[in-house]
Amino acid sequence: MTGLRFRPHHFLCALGFAGKGYDDGFTRNMAAIVDGRLRGEDGDQVEIEVVADADGICAPCPHRRGTGCDRQAKIDALDRRHAAALGLAAGQRLSWGAAQDRMAARVAPGDLVRLCAGCQWLALGLCTAALARLRQGRNAAPGGGA
Repeated sequence: MTGLRFRPHHFLCALGFAGKGYDDGFTRNMAAIVDGRLRGEDGDQVEIEVVADADGICAPCPHRRGTGCDRQAKIDALDRRHAAALGLAAGQRLSWGAAQDRMAARVAPGDLVRLCAGCQWLALGLCTAALARLRQGRNAAPGGGA
């Protein structure tokens, strides 16, 4: 089974995914990655490489422009904040299980207001709720913060 490539902010996006996306193609692709791979039986073992440009989630995005995005400044800011909070760097590899441990230990649900500033999905509360469930399930220390 081949690994995945994620921009830093896509770790938390994958955690909070609940069947919504920019369009049908994007949503199908995200579901295949998240529901089909990461939430599957061996999902915790899936290896993810951190990348600094377009990744598997970006592939069908209507905002993608080559290896970039028509909203590049916003995406770069999201990636910088998420990389710092999660201790991620381009080229690093970790399993989805290790990524979940890292998210649970290093990011509190309230941190998403700052980390995800500018994200259109933040207001739905899906990522906040998913992170709270993850932290509860992984027994993370309360108030970990970034």
